[in-house]
Amino acid sequence: MGKKEPKKASQEWLTTYGDMITLMLCFFVMMYDPSEADAVQMAALSASIQGDSTSGGMSLTTGRMADLGNTINSLPSMEKGKSLGLAKKKAVSLFAPDVKSNKITVTSDERGLVITLASDAFFETGSAKLQIEETREVLLRLAQFLSSPELANRKFRIEGHTDSTVSQNSIYQSNWELSTARATNVLHYLSDYGVNENSFYVAGYADTQPKFENDTPEGRAYNRRVDIIILDEGHF
Repeated sequence: MGKKEPKKASQEWLTTYGDMITLMLCFFVMMYDPSEADAVQMAALSASIQGDSTSGGMSLTTGRMADLGNTINSLPSMEKGKSLGLAKKKAVSLFAPDVKSNKITVTSDERGLVITLASDAFFETGSAKLQIEETREVLLRLAQFLSSPELANRKFRIEGHTDSTVSQNSIYQSNWELSTARATNVLHYLSDYGVNENSFYVAGYADTQPKFENDTPEGRAYNRRVDIIILDEGHF
């Protein structure tokens, strides 16, 4: 009587193992900062996790990868889904000399990418008239940046802000008029240099949104500003 052949090991564990690896991959991909991811990366993530949640993980077979590529290529309005991360890096590089001289700061918050113009470098005290001879080159670069292809179809808001004092020599009755006039004049010059006015909103906030306390000269100087915001899609 011949020896009994040993029963072959089951390969079913490979399915569970493959599902576990796929889920781990999705977990670590989702840990990336979305502000640093471009539209294709985010579209790939979205497409890869679609499907029936009760059927377990999705193995990355050749067929699924081909379908994923077709899905990405067919996604509409890819430009609208672009992250502002790359735009921020470009702005930091483009305005590096102005950041160093404290004319401009580049930050980001829940509204989007914020380019702040220090009012003391762009306007006379209590005035909304731009010191254009000193700031023309900066405004030109700013207009070119806001008109660049990576910001196509974006919306922008220009916000004027003041400190809590009111200049006695100002022609404006209050800081509401002054802050609004400064924001409007910045838009007019940017429009002269090529931006599309229809993509912009303008607002004046007077001293209602200070960045620092108004009880020191330094704090008041930081509060006197014009913010140009490249709006995130959720803040249109």
